[in-house]
Amino acid sequence: MFEKKKINENLIDLKKNLENQKNWDDFEKTNKDLKKLNYLSNFLKSIDEIQKSYEDTIELIKITDENTNSDLHLELENELKVIEKEANNLHIETLMSGKADSKNVLLEIHSGAGGVEAQDWVEMLLRMYSRWSESKNFKLQIIDQNVGEEAGLKSVTLKIDGEKAYGWLKLENGIHRLVRISPFDSQSRRHTSFASVFCYPEVDNSVNIKIEDKDLKIDTFRASGAGGQHVNTTDSAIRITHIPTKIVVQCQNDRSQHRNKSTAMDMLKSKLYELELAKEEEENKKTRLQKNEISWGNQIRSYVMQPYTMVKDHRTKVELSDVSSVLNGNLDKLLESQLIALS
Repeated sequence: MFEKKKINENLIDLKKNLENQKNWDDFEKTNKDLKKLNYLSNFLKSIDEIQKSYEDTIELIKITDENTNSDLHLELENELKVIEKEANNLHIETLMSGKADSKNVLLEIHSGAGGVEAQDWVEMLLRMYSRWSESKNFKLQIIDQNVGEEAGLKSVTLKIDGEKAYGWLKLENGIHRLVRISPFDSQSRRHTSFASVFCYPEVDNSVNIKIEDKDLKIDTFRASGAGGQHVNTTDSAIRITHIPTKIVVQCQNDRSQHRNKSTAMDMLKSKLYELELAKEEEENKKTRLQKNEISWGNQIRSYVMQPYTMVKDHRTKVELSDVSSVLNGNLDKLLESQLIALS
């Protein structure tokens, strides 16, 4: 499961680089190498501790008579399960070692086919990711949202700050399908709704994304709230179009046009960075989920609430019966299965 030899080789290389006094002139690289050295050292220590605990527990189980000391035997078996869980958590961590996996994440949710029901579905997904973020002690901030006329959200953009936030959520890209008895249908009929989710790594100072002013089209407009009502008397909302890639970002979260523009530029940089990562992965012949039409047949995951309850990931084939638990943010089993399938 763990390539200790490779980790040790990386540690030796890092130590050699840090011992070279010339490298200390590059503060950012040195700081990055020191952080990596500390991370790998602690990771290797965790592997050794888990391995020793596992071997000690197995040895105790062997010498414990199950019939004469059943309580101790049961306690040791439970301890073994805890150790196996710790080993699995460490294994999952190794699957988030990509170029951008350690970064924060920008996550967009857009309503698709299904009208007001789909807009409500966007709000449900926002709640799901919010609850998941809380469970990880991650910080979540809504950057932009387009409120539906009747209910829900047409779209929402949020930023999640946390350790390996992008690594956890990078495979959530795709179409999410909901099947339920609609609370908006007076005849209580079953409806199918769709929403798209797209994730981008947040760009920090360690990433240099060059954007030319001539490649930008910047529009200002008044921020709007529920029912399309203007919530600001000035044109504080910003929409930026990157002409070469046709990427569009917008922000209306702040009353300040300057701050909205700064946030929108950060969003654009993140999307351009994600585009670069996708090109690199394509060159390495790694599969990447592409933006599909938000419609029937392109979904990556289904959440069925009627006539039965089930969440099914169509890529990994993992099925969970407790839909409410998943919608309350218990996503780790689904996220982990995606990472394992990609490895």
